[in-house]
Amino acid sequence: MNSARRHAVTTLRFLSVGFMVLALSMLSGCGASRTVTRVEPDEQIDLSGDWNDTDSRLVAEEMIKDVLARPWLGEFKGDKKRTPVVIVGTVRNRTSEHIATTAFIKNLERELINSGRVDFVANKEERQEVRDERTDQQEFSSAESLKKFQQETGADFMLRGDITSIIDAEGGQQVKYYQVNLELVNIETNRKAWIGEKKLKKLVSQSGSKF
Repeated sequence: MNSARRHAVTTLRFLSVGFMVLALSMLSGCGASRTVTRVEPDEQIDLSGDWNDTDSRLVAEEMIKDVLARPWLGEFKGDKKRTPVVIVGTVRNRTSEHIATTAFIKNLERELINSGRVDFVANKEERQEVRDERTDQQEFSSAESLKKFQQETGADFMLRGDITSIIDAEGGQQVKYYQVNLELVNIETNRKAWIGEKKLKKLVSQSGSKF
């Protein structure tokens, strides 16, 4: 291949690459436009039919309302002459989709604390962070402000559970069934003081395609 032919080939390759870059830029510029609208955080918006923030909030509100209305609470107060201390443990996601269980646990914690009917202690990770701070205070804080070891409040009950789902799909329709199971366990005796469940069922229709 002589130098003129090599130059021609190089020029063609350069032009091809340039054309591809230009085409991709044009395609990108011609894509669907996107708009963003701010809405209230508690507004119900269902797009995919998956578990969402509304499900998390409503299920937490309903199940905490139920657990606080059961006999265990009055029985504990009558027996111990004080308010029970509760902690939220693990809520496992046993569905096939991603569910932010941390957000659901925070919703449960908020409803319990704001009820004013139980006392509440920090979870395992939060306690360790606080312990690290307390350890740090032993060396750097003044004697008047120093927080002592072994003054933590132990929980009486742990709330724990899981989320399961069943999906049934045919053509352009899909039924999504969620079941949230929670149980309140006495930490000292392992006795289950309360078991609750909340079921959600959603019909999702999608025109023009199949699930």
